[in-house]
Amino acid sequence: MSSRTHAPISSHQAGEGLSWTGIVRLGLVQTALGAVIVLTTSTLNRIMVVELALPVMLPGLLVGIHHVVQLARPRIGHGSDIAGRRTPWIIGGMLLLAASGFIAALGTVLMASSTWLGTLLAAVGFFGIGLGSGATGTSLLVVLAKEVASPRKPAAATIVWFMMIFGFAVTAGTAGHFLDPYSPERLLLVTGTVSIIAVTVTLLAIRGLEQTQKINHSDSAQEQKAPIDFRRALAEVWQESAARQFTLFVLISMLAYSFQDLILEPFAGLVFGMTPGESTQLSGTQHAGVMLGMLAVAASGSLAKRRGAQLLRFWTVGGCIASALALFGLVWGGLNPAAWNLSANVFVLGFTNGAFAVAAIASMMMLASQDGQGREGLRMGLWGAAQAIAFAVGGFTGTVAVDITRQWVADPAHAYGATFIVEAMLFIAAARLGAGVKVQQQSMTSAATPSFGQVAAHEILADSR
Repeated sequence: MSSRTHAPISSHQAGEGLSWTGIVRLGLVQTALGAVIVLTTSTLNRIMVVELALPVMLPGLLVGIHHVVQLARPRIGHGSDIAGRRTPWIIGGMLLLAASGFIAALGTVLMASSTWLGTLLAAVGFFGIGLGSGATGTSLLVVLAKEVASPRKPAAATIVWFMMIFGFAVTAGTAGHFLDPYSPERLLLVTGTVSIIAVTVTLLAIRGLEQTQKINHSDSAQEQKAPIDFRRALAEVWQESAARQFTLFVLISMLAYSFQDLILEPFAGLVFGMTPGESTQLSGTQHAGVMLGMLAVAASGSLAKRRGAQLLRFWTVGGCIASALALFGLVWGGLNPAAWNLSANVFVLGFTNGAFAVAAIASMMMLASQDGQGREGLRMGLWGAAQAIAFAVGGFTGTVAVDITRQWVADPAHAYGATFIVEAMLFIAAARLGAGVKVQQQSMTSAATPSFGQVAAHEILADSR
């Protein structure tokens, strides 16, 4: 347990970095972040299009602002490197995110009387949402990268990702209940309540974590500080072959990951004749596969602690290759819909996507801090920006690719199949890039570290209920 004179909640154990309790507490911050994000990118989107009968491109443009602002992540990470502490950035980012979420909701309400004024206010809100989520998310991952022992990083990545999804699910369900019947007053009340709860959870969860770490694992006074000049620091990080190659890997793999977001359900309806309800269930099947893939990576990490880096590379590269094979399965299934089990294919695709994604996050946590030069925030911000670009471009590009192909190919199975082939090739390219990234096992390990199967799975199951 941690020192009895500090930190009322045990968050660190001597020589082991952040404890399971501390990891779950950081996961709660990610849950709070997800709760605000899901309201702004999903609920407000629906209200603009359905209740206010505005063009679909309007919420698309606003969400695009949120993604574009993520390009500031490297600068945010560099700022936290110079400050030396991440807690103020996590708290400040959450405060900005919560306030901006409410501003975006207020702008949405205002659109009913003045579309232009409401859109302008909502744009300000989505700009703040991008900055706030970037500051909180980047700084949170840096804390995990620095404070979690190597054997625990696959499990830590899984816990944090799971808890973010948990935040999505709980907020969507609960907020949806209280929003019916819809009224502008209800929207503002629900959004304000979620924002206040998110800030409160963050303040309680982050309290004392970094302070305790400084007592137990304070950085060496001789550790090299990040240069004050951001451009110089970014140029030096980009010269690192591992950082540069991993940035390209994140960009290509997440582009492929998001390519299918907006085309899988239309594909199921047009080619396999599924009803809207059946295609929605298909999406649930995919998410179940994603979660199982994440759990598989975390569980395998606890069984092979001494070869954690090699195992992560196996899951990262193997997950990309397997995702490509699953996509080729969709192509074949589209040509033979009567003889193909689409649900099983989509479940496999979800499993492989989840496995490679969580392994990539764990690798990111190791790479960010493996050279000890105090640039963890800048590296994490660089990779976060690459991911944001991929998500912003991926979904839109997938739909455009299908539309363009259908101008030349009448059969929707062929049009969607061509798009899936492009996505599969992106995954194969990402696998080649991932295979060349060298992740080193870090020194902060302990033979006494309990396995994920013994401890962390129990905490995930307890929290998800």
